[in-house]
Amino acid sequence: MSQIKKLAGQTLWYGLPTILSRFLGYLMNFTLPLFFAMPDKTADLTQVYAAIPFLNVLFTYGLETAYFRFSQDKDKGDLYNTLSVSLICSTIAFTLTLFLFKNTLVQVFNVEQFPQYVTWMILIIAADAIGTIPFARLRQENRPKKYAFARLAGIFLNVLIVLFFVAIVPALVKNNPGSFFNRFITSDGGIIYYLIGNFCGSVFTLLVLYSEIRSIKFRFNRKLFAEVMRYTYPLVIVGLGGMINDMLSRLIYQHVVDLPEQEAKYELGIFGNIYRIAVLITIMIQAFRMAAEPFFFNRAKDADAPKTYARIMKFFVIACCFMFLFIALFIDVFKWFFMAIHRENWVDGLGIVPLLALGNIFLGIYYNLSIWYKLTNKNLQGALITIAGAIITIILNILLIPLWHYTGAAIATFCCYLFMMVISYTQGQKNYPVPYARKKLLAYIATVVILYIIHLGLTRFISGGIIFSVVTGFLLLGFFAWLISNTEAKELRKIPYINRFIK
Repeated sequence: MSQIKKLAGQTLWYGLPTILSRFLGYLMNFTLPLFFAMPDKTADLTQVYAAIPFLNVLFTYGLETAYFRFSQDKDKGDLYNTLSVSLICSTIAFTLTLFLFKNTLVQVFNVEQFPQYVTWMILIIAADAIGTIPFARLRQENRPKKYAFARLAGIFLNVLIVLFFVAIVPALVKNNPGSFFNRFITSDGGIIYYLIGNFCGSVFTLLVLYSEIRSIKFRFNRKLFAEVMRYTYPLVIVGLGGMINDMLSRLIYQHVVDLPEQEAKYELGIFGNIYRIAVLITIMIQAFRMAAEPFFFNRAKDADAPKTYARIMKFFVIACCFMFLFIALFIDVFKWFFMAIHRENWVDGLGIVPLLALGNIFLGIYYNLSIWYKLTNKNLQGALITIAGAIITIILNILLIPLWHYTGAAIATFCCYLFMMVISYTQGQKNYPVPYARKKLLAYIATVVILYIIHLGLTRFISGGIIFSVVTGFLLLGFFAWLISNTEAKELRKIPYINRFIK
């Protein structure tokens, strides 16, 4: 349990800035309905941000995970310099290549009206890539305070820039049309400032990481780099497959849905917004991964490592179940919010959020399970699982989006993550057996789905409004908390602060 406490503490330190930065970024994107009445105005931004993760995978090509893996038995200074030099040189090369093919990217992303979006997108990716190894070093050396400050500093600057140019400047110009600020009004209504703010935040983050970047010595160990590449090339496939599974629906939506361009943009804007609600659950998953990946590698040689991993999985699934209930039981609150600000158009599609959230639970479980191929150096098998998931995603999106629009995209996401979770579990138990509490975890997931269905039925057949929906949601959430506190009482008594509530 002491190891789990340590992981929980690291998850808090690494996770808090991740959660806060993601949450602030989420709130910033959640303001889109406040500033833009029609969802189609935000479709281009959704398109660009769907492309960024794909290119991030190519720019970093698995070096972050490789740093954790090889820091266990290689000279850390040599490894840091080699990977940093490789990443800096490749980032310059990739950035120049993207600018060379900028016009092609503009057409592919369907942003011909605002080609400058692609320019800012490329600059954001390049800046983020440079910070990859310094951030990995902070995590590997257990320096969470510096990590947290660097992450939060960038996102705060990002938020300030966006709010200033999207909210404050238009108000100033409205009161004084001839003012200096009039030159900052853009033809897209200010959407571009979301990208400019992101870039400024990324650059400021690099300034915070100045000491880590300055310590890079331009020394390159070819033998070590070749060994790293043999380890990481399957991870690039895994990363690209993961991005296909996560982002493809938004990237190809306008190209496969059978609608006029303006209507397709309208639906894409809605889908991008409701997807942000569902991926609130991935904020927690990302926070957990920040601490868990180096933790898993550091504990791999312990005799009781599999039991530790199984216990971690149990608490992770419980946390995911609470997040699912928080999203699914209070979806009417989001609907009420949109209606209250007179943005009825943004309400469409909220019904698929629980399905997307459940799919993201499967994704989080898959991330936990995937440690087996990283620890056993069988990354190629992980790549094959991801490729299979990507094929499912591509086929189902092409087949279902024309039929059921964003509901079809949600079904594709759900099926893909379910498949990957099941296959990774079966293969992992063959190669690196871990005594997961399978039946108990499946029972917890089934329970929260049933609670959601009960809530859905009650709110549909009993006309009680938003207050009834919220009260019922809290009661069902409380029931699940009571269930967990009784079922896991023995484990919970060992956790500080929580144990005082467990008899």
